[in-house]
Amino acid sequence: MSQISLVYDTLKQCLREQRLTYKQLAEALDVSEASVKRNFSLQAFSLDKLEQICECLNLSLSDLFSLSQKQQEKISELSEQQEMELLANPKLLLAAVCVRDGWRFSELIQHYDIDEVEGIKLMTTLDRLKLIELLPNNHYKLLIAQDFRWIPGGPLEKFMEQEVMVKFMDPKKNEPWMFRFYLRGRYSQTSVSIIQRRLEQLRQEAAKLSSEDNALPIEERQHIGLLMAMRPWEPSLFENMKRK
Repeated sequence: MSQISLVYDTLKQCLREQRLTYKQLAEALDVSEASVKRNFSLQAFSLDKLEQICECLNLSLSDLFSLSQKQQEKISELSEQQEMELLANPKLLLAAVCVRDGWRFSELIQHYDIDEVEGIKLMTTLDRLKLIELLPNNHYKLLIAQDFRWIPGGPLEKFMEQEVMVKFMDPKKNEPWMFRFYLRGRYSQTSVSIIQRRLEQLRQEAAKLSSEDNALPIEERQHIGLLMAMRPWEPSLFENMKRK
């Protein structure tokens, strides 16, 4: 990630942590919300505007650059032992997912069957696992990098494959598909590389949108699952027709 991208990602993170929306920021800067969104998307704020945004966050430009440097030090992958500990306690895994999505402590215990004492224990464990830095009054600072991913082939990825993906592809009665599309074909290695690159760009964009929406209240956000997969494969229906 470039230094400029890192600065803008850090700025977005600061907005989320202080629950400052693009609309509120636009009002403070006396510009339209669309202008704020466009400038964040294009990473095109002037230094003067960046300084004004920092003032809204009670930061200086040097504070922002310092935080950006620290952002590089955030963890992008857990150890196998950390993943196993999350899997051993479903509520701990739930809490980890919620903090990754920017939930407040109060929202966690109101939305799920977790009382305050149990919630504090879960947050303390996440602090020990270095996923968060627990702050006074059950606030926290997320220590997970924006490009965080499970260990390839690790415990959590295997859990996702065995438990989550199978159920994801078998929706409950009357559960709608927002989008479903199956594509197959024969491609050169060059074309495969292009498709992989585009999918990765989409993954990164979806992750950024999720992070930006963390500033919104829970009731304004919908839990969405997005599954992307690509591998060499031929339907068994066709494979069984191959000439021996």
